[in-house]
Amino acid sequence: MAFAENLQQLPSIAHIAELQLFDNQGQLAATIPNAPGKIGSLTLYHALYAKHGRIDAEAAEEGLVLFAEHTADAKAHPGSHPNIDRLLEVIASGQGYTVTIIAKPETSAS
Repeated sequence: MAFAENLQQLPSIAHIAELQLFDNQGQLAATIPNAPGKIGSLTLYHALYAKHGRIDAEAAEEGLVLFAEHTADAKAHPGSHPNIDRLLEVIASGQGYTVTIIAKPETSAS
């Protein structure tokens, strides 16, 4: 399946403001905001976290499959898809990430 089709099968991220990735030393390594151009990556990383509890090599392998056609492009053009590059690095290094989900603030109806 193509990336767009894969995204349709994943849970909603409507409640998420951003996803934070922390390295093994507990340092913030990356954030993926709920913003145009990042929604696909946020959706995919959130689904991987929900299934695996962290972004480890197993989650990264699954992520590369879900990124579909973008994975081949990322391998051919390193740096053009940083969220895929990160998954490739997890597999190569064996070093994963813990995840923190930052929820969107609740809005009160007046």
